[in-house]
Amino acid sequence: MGWLTLTTFLPLTGVAVLLAWRRAPDGVARAVALVASIATFIVSLRVLGRFDGSVAGFQMVERAIWVRSPRIEYLLGIDGVSLFLVLLTTFLMPIAILASWTVEHRVRLYMAAMLVLETGMLGTFLALDLVLFFLFFEAILFPMYLIIGGWGGERRIYAAVKFFLYTMFGSAFLLVAILVLYAKSGVLPGGPTFDVRQLVHLSLAPATARWLFLAFFVAFAVKVPIFPLHTWLPDAHTEAPTAGSVILAAVLLKVGAYGLIRFDLSLFPEASRSFAGLVEVLALIGIVYGAVVALIQTDVKRLVAYSSVSHLGFVVLGTFAFTRQAMSGGVLQMVNHGLSTGALFLLVGMVYERTHTRDLGEMGGLARRMPWLMGVFLFVALSSLGLPGLNNFVGEFLVILGTFARNRALGAIAATGVVLAAIYLLWAYQRMAHGPVSDPHARHPDLSIREVAVIAPVLVAILVVGVYPRLLLDRINPTTTRIVQQVERDRPTDAPLVAAEGR
Repeated sequence: MGWLTLTTFLPLTGVAVLLAWRRAPDGVARAVALVASIATFIVSLRVLGRFDGSVAGFQMVERAIWVRSPRIEYLLGIDGVSLFLVLLTTFLMPIAILASWTVEHRVRLYMAAMLVLETGMLGTFLALDLVLFFLFFEAILFPMYLIIGGWGGERRIYAAVKFFLYTMFGSAFLLVAILVLYAKSGVLPGGPTFDVRQLVHLSLAPATARWLFLAFFVAFAVKVPIFPLHTWLPDAHTEAPTAGSVILAAVLLKVGAYGLIRFDLSLFPEASRSFAGLVEVLALIGIVYGAVVALIQTDVKRLVAYSSVSHLGFVVLGTFAFTRQAMSGGVLQMVNHGLSTGALFLLVGMVYERTHTRDLGEMGGLARRMPWLMGVFLFVALSSLGLPGLNNFVGEFLVILGTFARNRALGAIAATGVVLAAIYLLWAYQRMAHGPVSDPHARHPDLSIREVAVIAPVLVAILVVGVYPRLLLDRINPTTTRIVQQVERDRPTDAPLVAAEGR
């Protein structure tokens, strides 16, 4: 068994234990899930250790014939784009499970759903066969639906169904496009294939490539989400339990952005150039619209949800600017957003557990009652708005710099999103921490030891990435350089995309 396979499916060992032990005490169920997720993170560190940052192609490739006719393969591989998304997933899942320690309703099933979700997310970042990718892509839908619908807020069923329908709508286009690509791939030397590494060499008629680009784009635009396909996100975030919101914002949304890079840009470079202007406009609308709507929110969880729409607009803008700086910044920003916004949702959940409200008008004076919690909230808010020295600054700066080099007007508009982020985040913090005290007799405990264990690793990661982004960029840059060069050529590069197979 290879390291990628072990990383992907190790969480399912915890699922097997939880489902087999039907009468497992709640404390044991929590411990099993935590141990399985920590073990997965440790294994993923081994993947990082074996990764060669100087290689632009796929590494540690694991391959086996799954179905002979049609030829469907079990095919996993990792490169500079997927590496840190895998690590982000395995890093945050133990934190999300530890944050779920207060869940008391059907704990065993909740923990099983979280672990199944982890396997699905890891599979989407590692699968190189389109059918295998589609199966993982769909596999993440059901556990997240259960988490929102089973353990969410008052309107959880509405939010879960809306999430399910939007995602299924995009998946229908994706499946049709995959089948069309397979039918067209018969001209390749090896015959029809779902292997992404071979499909990049497929020459398509311009009209066909554009239709296929749009089909893939719709599926991934729903997941990001890109304006105007974003309306499911605020409801899902608002009604999901704290850990569900963390994983949804930090990892699940990155599946869409990852798909745009891995499939739309790689498989349809000419069509990507044709639609780049439209996508960049949609990304800019998302940046500004998400920030403006966040400004008028009174529910702090919805405010953070709309901030995700704005921040992920930077990722999409960087992807379609077609400069190395912008695309590397976009990939880095996926990781940064996962850390900062994931931490914000954790902190909002901690505040809600104490105050039983998310209304900014009812949260005044919290800095006096729980100074450590509010201090951490300010640190994460400064990270999210792009304070130099913290993680988000580097990603957003590279995106704006790379976009400005291509189009000054687009870069200038994108920069307004940073200004607006400072306004709505600092305004929200001011009302929560230093606003009028709504209940002067209320007593709220400060951070507990468990909560310190939940949030401290994320704070360290935010600081490390902000101070030393080269740690990530040195491994991201070779892959993004290759993708940008491929998109900018009239035909896909003939250079082999597989490197260090079987490492």
